[in-house]
Amino acid sequence: MSFQIAITSMVFLLTMSVIFWRPKGLNEAWPASVGAGFILIAGIVSWEDIVDIISKIGGASITIIATIVMAVILESFGFFHWSAAKLAKLSKGSGYHLYWNIQLLCFLMTLLFNNDGSILITTPILILLLKNIQLKPRQQIPYLLCGALIATASSAPIGVSNIVNLIALNIIDMSLWMHTAMMFVPGTLGLLFMSFLMYIVVKKNLPKKLPDSIMDIEESFFIKNFHPLKTKLPVETKRKRTRLMLKILLFVFLMRCLLFVASYINVPIEIVAVLGSVFLLLWRWYHLRTNPVDILKKTPWHILIFAFSMYVIIYGLHNVGLTAFLVQLCEPIVNQGIFQASFTMGGLVSILSNFFNNHPALMIGTITLTEMGLDPITLKTIYLANIIGSDIGSLLLPIGTLASLIWMSILRRNNIKISWKDYLSVSLIVIPISTIVTLALLFFWIQLVFI
Repeated sequence: MSFQIAITSMVFLLTMSVIFWRPKGLNEAWPASVGAGFILIAGIVSWEDIVDIISKIGGASITIIATIVMAVILESFGFFHWSAAKLAKLSKGSGYHLYWNIQLLCFLMTLLFNNDGSILITTPILILLLKNIQLKPRQQIPYLLCGALIATASSAPIGVSNIVNLIALNIIDMSLWMHTAMMFVPGTLGLLFMSFLMYIVVKKNLPKKLPDSIMDIEESFFIKNFHPLKTKLPVETKRKRTRLMLKILLFVFLMRCLLFVASYINVPIEIVAVLGSVFLLLWRWYHLRTNPVDILKKTPWHILIFAFSMYVIIYGLHNVGLTAFLVQLCEPIVNQGIFQASFTMGGLVSILSNFFNNHPALMIGTITLTEMGLDPITLKTIYLANIIGSDIGSLLLPIGTLASLIWMSILRRNNIKISWKDYLSVSLIVIPISTIVTLALLFFWIQLVFI
């Protein structure tokens, strides 16, 4: 057993080190899959365990990929340029208004899609807008940084906005609608507090007045891509384009609502998610005459490999006794009551997330909870505290979440430099306080409504 502990610990640490280092932009799925391969070869995870892993992550992975497909489809319709133009217009030349419009956009995109999909949507939109209005690099940083933080943290209120949240729901046998009933109000209030706190921290770096846009972002895109000679897309006027975008967003919202209906009536939510993405794909085919096959290239399938591989490694840690050790360590504190348990486990997952990424941290924390023999309401409350640590507390460092890693990769591709100093100047103040406040809000909400 001691040999297996040493092998599993070394594989885990090496895997996480390579994921954080990402030499030459290496995709995070590669080190994760190599690490999982070593765990399987060493016999630490059995084939029976693999079947159990697939049953736990299969539905969650399909759901997340289906929603990311919807996000990719939006780009085809010109949603990025349309949104950038609307942000500029709604901000009315005010840098302060732009901050709040960005916060709202990032929050809604995460709720409509998921945190990874939101980053893939909102980051290009913000880069496009900020470059177009020619803000100085130092003035761009607070918008990009605060947008990414709120987009990632916004996966807390509803479980379907994060793949690791969905996987954890399966582990503790908690429905999507119950997660939302217990978490949406405290989670959203916590995000609102976080946005105000970030505003106070970065306000001095925001321009009071925005420069005038050098071009019509929306019009230039549609002229280039949807010239009448190239396509019959009915978007000749801005009003028609806006009507089309709103129809698409309404459809995505309705599909989101159907996920909760499906959860309530015990229908697998991945079925609804896949049907929604297929319908939107056919809708795009009808409007743009674009072959749906291109989505196969644009969809980040590596997320499936990453999630499966990380779960194999975590299962290995579980099999060699890590969760048993954590149960022994945390159980005395958890038994003192929900308040102490929530802050202890939420804080533990926050720390683990920032050192080892929130995917393995939440999986470890959730599996640990299932070994403690807790009553249902206590189990669910502490699990939600884990979610707060995983989705908000994990943002203290820019390596705490997969969404953050994706965000940094997008910035590098666009030659935008945000240093650790820039990131920590905001996160060190905002994240610990926001995590504590959200944990407190969760406790009081549970006491008020569910106990």
